[in-house]
This record gives sequence, structure tokens and C-alpha cells, in this order.
Amino acid sequence: MKAFVAGATGQTGRRIVTELVKRGIPVRALVRNLETARQILPPEAELVTGDVLNATSLRAAIGDSTVLLCATGAAPGFDPTGPYKVDFEGTKNLVEAAKAQGIEHFVLVTSLCVSQFFHPLNLFWLILVWKKQAEEYLQKSGLTYTIVRPGGLKNEDNSDAIVMSSADTLFENSIPRTKVAQVCVEALFEPASRNKIVEIVAKPDAPQKSFEELFAGVV
Repeated sequence: MKAFVAGATGQTGRRIVTELVKRGIPVRALVRNLETARQILPPEAELVTGDVLNATSLRAAIGDSTVLLCATGAAPGFDPTGPYKVDFEGTKNLVEAAKAQGIEHFVLVTSLCVSQFFHPLNLFWLILVWKKQAEEYLQKSGLTYTIVRPGGLKNEDNSDAIVMSSADTLFENSIPRTKVAQVCVEALFEPASRNKIVEIVAKPDAPQKSFEELFAGVV
């Protein structure tokens, strides 16, 4: 297994890279700025420059990777086309490159509530709408996929148990980004994760379950 990570220098992406390195999986990390990436990412990660908005750069960047994890996301800002470009067009470019390169498993991080049009997050240039469009594009691509929809993202970790549920069943609560990264990486090893949407949050009062149990519990 060799993993390609898009959005590798983002808050969630860098934790995915770290988790992969911890598991001894070779990583190619897609970055726009090598200097910044070197300061953020573990030295074991192979850095490749490219941009999800530049479709032609992606096939070479993916190279001989066998699995792909996408944790890209538009940064809040004043560009109304940001979420459309990054969350939809960028993911679409990755899906097409993944198909061309024979990627065996595509893990996509989106968000809880992507199916709710009247959600406050859509005030940020319809970000959830475009994430949902990206999900649907991946689902129709023919690739083996796992779509991970986390709740509110926290930078600090905690010991709360992960709660995993089917699409459009969780609507609140948060989860540390380290736990999101763990779910993404474990999805690569759990047959029960394939071709599923999983929604995840963390709760102190939830029972601790293995990743095998968590993925198997989602229909």
C-alpha cells in the first residue's frame, strides 16, 4: 500500500499523513509550498508539488500510489467561487486522476449536514452543497470509496469514544481531527468501510468500539 494525500498541509490532512507514517505506510503528500510543508509534515513523507485545481499535475503527482485520501477544503474567504473550485472541481479532478492511475480506494473527508441546504455553513458560498456534489461524483465514479463526514473539528485530542453512523443521521457534536485521521486510515484496512458514507463524532459517554465494529455497524 502506498498512500497519496491531498490537502496534506491542512489541519486534518497533516494528521492523516502523521497517522499513515505511524502505521508504516509510505506517503506521497500533495503540497503547494515545499518550504511550508517541510515545517509541518513528518520527514518520512515524500512531498510532491501540485494543485487539485490543476488537473494535469495530478496524475504525475499520484504516481505509483495505490490509495488516495482527500482532506482538501476551501479556506474561508471572500472568493465566492472558493468552495465550488476546491470542494467540487478539485475533488472531481482527483477522482478522474485516481481512475486514470488505478487507485484502489479513495477516502474523502467532507462534513456532517451536507444534505441540509438551509444549514448556516452554506452561507459560506454554499460549501456544504459543493461537498455533497463532490460526494456524489465520487460515488458515481466506479472507484471503491469511503466518505467520512466528521462533526465539528477540534484541534486538540481527547479520550472520548468515536460514534459512527450512517448518512444523514448525525447532526451535531464535534470530534478531534486526530480521530478523523484515524478513521480515514483505518478505512483502508477495514473491508466493511468500502463504498459507504460514515458520519463520525466523539462522545464521552459512548461505548468504546473497535474500528471493525464501527464500520460494520454502518449500513
